Amino acid sequence: MTPLVLLPGMMCDARLFGPQIEALSGTTPLLTVPLTAHDSVAALAADVLACAPDRFALAGLSMGGIVAMEVLRQAPDRVARLALLDTNPLAERPEVKARRIPQMAAVEQGELRRVMRDEMKPNYLADGPRQGAILDLCMAMAMDLGPDVFLRQSRALMDRPDQTETLRSYAGPSLVLCGRQDALCPVERHELMHGLLPNSTLTVIEGAGHLPTLEQPEETTAALRRWLEE
Repeated sequence: MTPLVLLPGMMCDARLFGPQIEALSGTTPLLTVPLTAHDSVAALAADVLACAPDRFALAGLSMGGIVAMEVLRQAPDRVARLALLDTNPLAERPEVKARRIPQMAAVEQGELRRVMRDEMKPNYLADGPRQGAILDLCMAMAMDLGPDVFLRQSRALMDRPDQTETLRSYAGPSLVLCGRQDALCPVERHELMHGLLPNSTLTVIEGAGHLPTLEQPEETTAALRRWLEE
């Protein structure tokens, strides 16, 4: 079985993939790589390649998907298959970049908890019985990672490259997956990636927003399992 490398989103750790790790660990070698040590997507991707197996399946959610695309750009021959979850292949828009500046200034002043609470608005998630628990977990992950990681990850996202050509040139089995109610990375962005990747499947998870791995874990795991078995 090809090893699976998981890349979590901004201010998240392996707990973002907790249900999938539990479900797949009996059959699939798994490695979750933190995206915390650098302030550029290129350097974060180089870190992934330094600790990953020679050839691997690669799945990333949100910022993890952005870094996954850079891993693919740097070493396409090492990526056996690709899964992009609730992410964005485009460079950051100027208005989004501008919104990061006051967030970063507030975090530098000790306001990480407030910034995370304000930015993790419940409308990032679909309505559901797990919403409160998922937001609590997101806050716990963010506070465990701390303000320095927030600042490095913010800078990396601000300066990220456009990866449309990277996706267009990759022929491996690919899964493009998102929650139907994802307000950060909407379905249309995933339709774009599906159109760019020549050997891809598009899966839209009902009843999920930006974090389907936690909001609808069974459906998300089933889609990942189908992709791994292609």
